[in-house]
Amino acid sequence: MRNVARLVIVATAVMVVRIDRPSVGGEPAEPAPFPEAVTLRVETDLFAGDSPEPVATSLTLFDSGVAWDFLEVRGGTAADSSDESLELVEIVLQDPARERVVVIDPGRSVKTEIPLIRLERLSVSLANWARSSDDRLVRWAGGPDFSDGFSEEEGRIELAGPRVRYAVALVEADSSAASSYRRFADTAILLRALLQPGGIPPFPRLALNRRLETIGGIPAEVTLDIDSRNPLLPNSDRLRSVHKSHPQLIASDHQRIEEARAHMASADEIDLAAFMAASAMAAAAESGDPADDGPSE
Repeated sequence: MRNVARLVIVATAVMVVRIDRPSVGGEPAEPAPFPEAVTLRVETDLFAGDSPEPVATSLTLFDSGVAWDFLEVRGGTAADSSDESLELVEIVLQDPARERVVVIDPGRSVKTEIPLIRLERLSVSLANWARSSDDRLVRWAGGPDFSDGFSEEEGRIELAGPRVRYAVALVEADSSAASSYRRFADTAILLRALLQPGGIPPFPRLALNRRLETIGGIPAEVTLDIDSRNPLLPNSDRLRSVHKSHPQLIASDHQRIEEARAHMASADEIDLAAFMAASAMAAAAESGDPADDGPSE
């Protein structure tokens, strides 16, 4: 169950966020810190297919110029698929002022730090790869021009491409909140592409989120409909994320941030290759499949 949830998280992340880079060319944009004054909480439920129950949830907290993201997935292993409780599997700190992302595995008590420049370089290589692909969908998703696929009405934006359709319902937000959420989302999708490669390239979200930001919006619900024959996402022909945002943190949010800081302080720091290899081995052990020797970038 947990591995399926992670696959859906990767796919859904692709449809929720954008890469903050120019629409033409391959040069990444300069990183910018979250405004210190922005306080925002966003709850996200991730759904696969027509299931009424989310396969995963996340809580994103913006406070004091950084963003904390807490990812929970439904439990259950190959040996015990009946355990459907949510389990915290990942904490991510986005610290743009220090140009870093810290990924914490609370279960194994390890962490790894990734400089933002590494993610920016990844965005360039992803674009170059996608635009030279023989697959029509991948090539389209490499951009940079999506203007022919757009349609809009009040509170809703759609983007259609080969074998896919994105639909975004939005809520209004002030410019600081919309900008901060976009910056968080930029980094989140690149991080997911680095840690768990695969799925549709994220560049259609660049165009969608540019329009969202222009009109001062944050996604409230995002749906990705996919041709069921699509080999990139074979397990579901519909992925959906539902977002609930609020401009203030609650008491339990501050407690979670303190707990996250404690996790970060006590976790052993390892390099990215070791972090990814350990994650792959844990996933293989859970599913009963043999692990690869290690990840490749």
